[in-house]
Amino acid sequence: MSNLSNLKEVLYTAHAKVAGGREGHVESDDGLIKLDLRLPKEMGGNGGGSNPEQLFAAGYAACFEGAVRFVAGQQKVKVDGASVASSVGIGPRNDSGFGIKVKLEVSLPGVEDATALEIVKTAHEKVCPYSHATRGNVDVDISVNGKTVA
Repeated sequence: MSNLSNLKEVLYTAHAKVAGGREGHVESDDGLIKLDLRLPKEMGGNGGGSNPEQLFAAGYAACFEGAVRFVAGQQKVKVDGASVASSVGIGPRNDSGFGIKVKLEVSLPGVEDATALEIVKTAHEKVCPYSHATRGNVDVDISVNGKTVA
């Protein structure tokens, strides 16, 4: 069982239900998400639907960009035109089962490289809940304006 004692309070809880696994259907409780799920062709499926990796990529990118904008706002740095492209790969782990790896490519046009690196590093290390959740469990490679974030 998960220990969420590090949260002061829960501000929002998302709800979704899947029936049929990777060959099923997902819906959010508010009906805004209604997707058929399909195993990608690259994994032996027929494709033609979304998959958990796409949903995770979308969620992480949205959350991470929000964290970047939050940090930039605190530092009084304009990030007009900011975007985050994410890639989530899945494959067999060396020990057993499957694992994922993530690549986040952050674009902060017009922001000096050193400032952009600082903003993104802070967003990853201190703000983004997805980064907190994946830390120590998932390889996450991040770049900003084409430069690797340490």
